Amino acid sequence: MTDGRLYYGAQGEAMKAFDVRDGHGLRLLQMHAGVKLAALTGRRADLVLQRCRELSIDHVVGQSRAKGQAIGEIAQTMSVPLEQVCFMGDDVNDLPALRRVGLPCAPADAVPEVLREVSWVAKHRAGHGAVRDLCELLLAARTGWPPVEEPPAQS
Repeated sequence: MTDGRLYYGAQGEAMKAFDVRDGHGLRLLQMHAGVKLAALTGRRADLVLQRCRELSIDHVVGQSRAKGQAIGEIAQTMSVPLEQVCFMGDDVNDLPALRRVGLPCAPADAVPEVLREVSWVAKHRAGHGAVRDLCELLLAARTGWPPVEEPPAQS
């Protein structure tokens, strides 16, 4: 959902940019395919947590140095077998988690070590539509893509 860059404000506060298309893709997965979502980050999760709240993603794990263990705990908590888990990672610290899941994925600009081990690579870079690429792949597999019906109007 981000390009991995950190921005710092005048008071030292960290900021990140999130791709709106990635977020919309995640919402489409929830609405049209009933996919359970979680976020796992190696950094403090404050900024990710805020974005995940906006996207109705309830399970967020931050400051995770042991991502392989963390992905197992997330899957267990959410009652999803690891073989049915999809995880997108872009750097070597993601390899333990990528090696445990059924569908290991990476953005186009992932490090070579990751690209060698994943089953699927997005057309786009991290933070620039890679998550959306994955969402469309999953939507096509689960429901057909693109959706032909508008979602119901909210009142």
